[in-house]
Amino acid sequence: MNLRELVAANPGLSRWQQDVEWDKEIGSVTADSRKVKAGDVFVALKGEHYDGHQYIEQALSQGALAVILENEEFCIGKKPWILVKNSREVYGVIMQYLAGRPSLAMNVIGVTGTNGKTTVTNMVANIMEEAGKTIGLLGTIHNRIGRHQEAALLTTPDSPQLAELFRQMKEEKTDYAIMEVSSHALAQSRTAGIEFDVAIFTNLSQDHLDYHETFNEYLAQKAKLFSSLTPQGEKKRKKTAILNLDDNSSAFLADYCRVPVITYGLNGLSHVRAEDIELSAAGIRYQLVYGGRRQEISLKLHGRFNVYNSLAAITAALVEGVDIEVIRRALAKMEPVAGRFQQVVDPTGKLPFNVFVDYSHTPDSLENCITTGRELCRGRIISVFGAGGHRDVTKRPLMGEVAARLSDIAIVTSDNPREEEPLAIIHDIMKGMAGPLAKAEILMEPDRRQAIAKAVSLAQAGDIILVCGKGHENYQIIGSEKHSFDDYEEVQKAMLL
Repeated sequence: MNLRELVAANPGLSRWQQDVEWDKEIGSVTADSRKVKAGDVFVALKGEHYDGHQYIEQALSQGALAVILENEEFCIGKKPWILVKNSREVYGVIMQYLAGRPSLAMNVIGVTGTNGKTTVTNMVANIMEEAGKTIGLLGTIHNRIGRHQEAALLTTPDSPQLAELFRQMKEEKTDYAIMEVSSHALAQSRTAGIEFDVAIFTNLSQDHLDYHETFNEYLAQKAKLFSSLTPQGEKKRKKTAILNLDDNSSAFLADYCRVPVITYGLNGLSHVRAEDIELSAAGIRYQLVYGGRRQEISLKLHGRFNVYNSLAAITAALVEGVDIEVIRRALAKMEPVAGRFQQVVDPTGKLPFNVFVDYSHTPDSLENCITTGRELCRGRIISVFGAGGHRDVTKRPLMGEVAARLSDIAIVTSDNPREEEPLAIIHDIMKGMAGPLAKAEILMEPDRRQAIAKAVSLAQAGDIILVCGKGHENYQIIGSEKHSFDDYEEVQKAMLL
């Protein structure tokens, strides 16, 4: 690819320096000035902690063929620059083009929302595999292409890694790419250049306000996924937006949709809905109602939130023409996703209480988790939770309020404190635990290992312990260091004491 072809493939071009060597072949494209080699193109990205425009001179001194930038102040002299409106969007598109635009060779389903993305993507993947399709799964826990799997570093990978994963999926002749799409990824245009076919919205509640600053801005970033759906697209296949009708944000998102909208939920006006819901220790059972038909759905999963997750996945599968019997069979076989209300196996086989680990790290997801525990509980609810350092501080007292109101015993501890003082985070949480509806006994233990052990030592027959916040994570970030720490394993160790 030469610069002329690169520019022709990109939106948002503003102007360029006249001496750009348009017909010269590009070596590679990078946003890391340290990796620039002679003949490469450097893309200057402005981030939270750095500004790539400050490294333009370094890139040029290392032989950059041209620089793509968005800050007009750096468009000086005869340096080979190309000015664009959004460097990140252009970077994403370039990466996809260099990979051969692999999303055009497969069906792409994107799932966004505060909670439920991981479970919904895994449900859709299981259904599609049951239908005989080859899938690629990109998300918070791992990235999987066919049978190959690797741990994920980000919910949605950055543009170069995302393009490489899509290239691998194309090589494996993947039928469906099913991916979680985070608000950070949408704000940073990581998915630019990918043609989505189905977009699913799960729900929206408070999270990531350290990054987005306001709830409206958070919602606006989610809307980008739905506005990217075009009626036909280059694949010439139908596009569909799938929205949770029971979530108030869906009305806002619907205004951004230029394609048919299919709704799901418990609301009687939903196109796909659940009726006669039964929640028990054995799992979930409900009547699926859609298009004048009724079918019984059974899952081994727990919680009303998983009714919604399954409805989202079912709607996507129905839109894609999967037979309802295949859908029912796939969901009936599905085990809980790691760290999503996952029951810990008692290594002694003798303890009279149950423990679940869950990724719930927002007020809404924590409430869902504790409410689900209460539905299964014959005794007390003992919750163990904290909040991450250098993340949305406004949700901390809200999480404290939820735990104090819904638990019988709430043990406040550390999550990933990062460079923050753990006790300061805990005190922020506890500010919300003295409200008029609080009923829990409140305990404070900054050491997460000791907090888990304390919960296990307090548990009696019929109790349920909920260890919340980290779910599948097998580490704890203290300062700038990652330490090995797995809630599931720590619970089992405590059970053996």
